[in-house]
Amino acid sequence: MFDKSVPHDRDHPALPRDLHVAVIMDGNGRWAQNRGWPRLVGHRKGAEQVRKLVEMCPELGIRYLTLYAFSTENWKRSTEEVLGLMSLFARYIRREAGRMKREGVRLRFIGDRTRLNDDLQMLIQWIETETAGNDRVHLTVALNYGGRDEITRATRAIARDVAAGKLDADDINDDVLSRYLDTRQLPDPDLVVRTSGETRVSNFLPWQAAYSEYVFTATLWPDFTPLSMQNILNDFAKRERRFGGVNA
Repeated sequence: MFDKSVPHDRDHPALPRDLHVAVIMDGNGRWAQNRGWPRLVGHRKGAEQVRKLVEMCPELGIRYLTLYAFSTENWKRSTEEVLGLMSLFARYIRREAGRMKREGVRLRFIGDRTRLNDDLQMLIQWIETETAGNDRVHLTVALNYGGRDEITRATRAIARDVAAGKLDADDINDDVLSRYLDTRQLPDPDLVVRTSGETRVSNFLPWQAAYSEYVFTATLWPDFTPLSMQNILNDFAKRERRFGGVNA
């Protein structure tokens, strides 16, 4: 049941029908450190907020939710934090699998999986298969993801297909390149939200978010609630999106 304290308007005429919101979930470690706790406590709290937001997506009018969970640069963090995060991802998949299947959530992962351990790779493949038939909410988790890395991998794949005669170089355009990206099955995000007060995009969906609206909020991710998202969506609905054009 939706939290009645959230003043939602899922049929707002200014919101896209199949809204795609992408979130840079920042501030987990800072949230924990502010309380004198280990950073991993903040990551566990952040995972709880993911579950709450996913549950509320249909009421918020969000059909596509893409979350930046671990970047290609996050390997620079301490071994303890990295291993803890990988364990947390695996536990999330196992714990939420049944719920996602029941509630119509399709889970996908984007990013370079080759650096992930074999068990996590198998879990990812398993949950993607298990939820492939769901269509109520499309949850995408960016894991070992970097926008430049994604475009580089796509470019290599295009080059291989050109060399193999499967693709004519003169036919390469925006649509063709998009089909080689990790997000080829997803629409471009309408809105990108970053929590924690930082105002940079951190290599997240640079191609796909070329015409997305951005919101930067000071709220740390573990404190970010469905009401926080609803307030952002209320503001987003008032924005005029011209996609490079002008209104008459």
